[in-house]
Amino acid sequence: MTRVVLDTNVLVSGIAYPHGLPGAIVSMWRNGSLEVTLSPYLLDEFRRVLPRLSRNTLSAAEIDRLVDTFLFSADIVVPSEVVASVRDSKDDPVLALLAESGAEALVTGDKDLLALADRYPILTPAEFWRRYGGATGRP
Repeated sequence: MTRVVLDTNVLVSGIAYPHGLPGAIVSMWRNGSLEVTLSPYLLDEFRRVLPRLSRNTLSAAEIDRLVDTFLFSADIVVPSEVVASVRDSKDDPVLALLAESGAEALVTGDKDLLALADRYPILTPAEFWRRYGGATGRP
């Protein structure tokens, strides 16, 4: 089974836009056809970012419950070392998670992370879908 790190932007988009490509990727995870690795850093970021999204209809308590379900359905890894991203230090914990998780790829829409795709296995949601989800059809 494919193991990936889902960046916060993919998780947030997947929840806010369940019929889009990130939503299809989150559905793959929820349906058990994808293993996801997350970290406390990504979960905290998710908890902070989702309420700011205009499409968000979830209360703070509902977001907390959603994060709790992520804790049970994802492999939670606390990276022990820092990986320097060069472009944006906020991405360092995400790269460290990718390095330690054993994941095949990081799925993200973050341009600073995508600029590092020549050094790390980093994919856009569309690239991920073509490689791993395309057999099930376009969402």
